[in-house]
Amino acid sequence: MEWQTCRDAAEAERAAATFIAERLQEAVEARGWATFAISGGRSPWTMFGQLAALDVDWNAVHVFQVDERIVPLHHPARNWAHFLESPLARRIPASHAHPMPVDIGDLELAIGRYSATLVEWASVPPKLDVVHLGLGEDGHTASLFADDTLLQDRRHWVGVSRVYEGHRRLTLTLPVLNSARTVVWFAVGAGRRAILMRLKKGDPEIPASRLQRDRSVVFTDQDLAD
Repeated sequence: MEWQTCRDAAEAERAAATFIAERLQEAVEARGWATFAISGGRSPWTMFGQLAALDVDWNAVHVFQVDERIVPLHHPARNWAHFLESPLARRIPASHAHPMPVDIGDLELAIGRYSATLVEWASVPPKLDVVHLGLGEDGHTASLFADDTLLQDRRHWVGVSRVYEGHRRLTLTLPVLNSARTVVWFAVGAGRRAILMRLKKGDPEIPASRLQRDRSVVFTDQDLAD
């Protein structure tokens, strides 16, 4: 796992955006299109705005979701609503934006549909070019939480999480996340320091440590040298 420690959150945003842009453009040049899975939360939206301003053939990029709360589109907790308001959404053709279908009442059907969408653009098994992940203060990433049976799922590419902070969520599973060509962690703010230390040490008690490390890069503003 590579660590990019930046002076502050603004520098981390620029560094992460530049790195992601380079990886996406490399994929476009190699294959004709690129696949990019994004996480939500509070921290990445400014970084995504900077990413949108960079030189990428955005008409060839497909955007997927890492996870999504099972709530209506205009619910304040819905990540996709934030994406649609972002500069990045304006760079992506509408047909290349792939929200998780959490509005479907039948969650098994939603899982099947999103799995089929992944296969259409990322092969079998799905191999995404870039996956962006955040890191919760409790060590979760995507919507993979401690004490959830979903952490043991090796058969499915999409699953439904246990209830967390009042909502269940649709999420990519470990087999898909661990098959990604590049995983970009973006975790800034003093509140992330303790959990970043646990991730750096590979603490097996936190879900984030279940992710493959050899193709992962962490962008943070926290000095973990000690």
